[in-house]
Amino acid sequence: MVKKLGRMSNSPDHVRIIKKYPNRRLYDSHTSSHVTLVDIRRLVQEQEPFQVVDAKSGEDITRSILLQIIQEAESDGDPIFSSTMLKNIICFYGPFQGVLGSYLDESIQSVIDIQTQTGSQSSQAWTDFMQSQAPIMQDMMRQYVEQSRDLYMNTQNMFGLFGGFAGSSTKRKDAPSDAQSDNDNNADQDTDHTPDTDTKK
Repeated sequence: MVKKLGRMSNSPDHVRIIKKYPNRRLYDSHTSSHVTLVDIRRLVQEQEPFQVVDAKSGEDITRSILLQIIQEAESDGDPIFSSTMLKNIICFYGPFQGVLGSYLDESIQSVIDIQTQTGSQSSQAWTDFMQSQAPIMQDMMRQYVEQSRDLYMNTQNMFGLFGGFAGSSTKRKDAPSDAQSDNDNNADQDTDHTPDTDTKK
């Protein structure tokens, strides 16, 4: 049986508040009933504004709940993220984190806009089209990432952040050090003061 959650106004002032209690149960304050992750997933699909808060502290935990929904969705059926893709995403945390986040955000939003304009969110034709375009999109992303990486590396090399300019921090191997020069001078002076034993005889 499908639970009817009811719709609210899309106004920012009418955001559905869902409270999470210590027993991990979720309570919808709009319908005055308990809900599940499946129900929250339906709210997302229906673009219903909502916020999940900790019932005790009032902390916004919406993002944590959304991650749980993604984890459950990935465990059922065909996952979106392969192990290799997840490893690559983990590697992006750092200097390129913002680049990947912006790229994924814009790409997903573009797909949603196309779906909205064509009205083919559930059509088989749209699904087939997106599956055929997946290799092209992956190749475009790979090229974009490689170009961003090359630009970043070239910029760092330009400012000498990877070892500086060649020869600036090391001395020529054939050039004698100051200490070696002093030792050679002292040796020459000792040789000049050596007495001529043949002359005394």
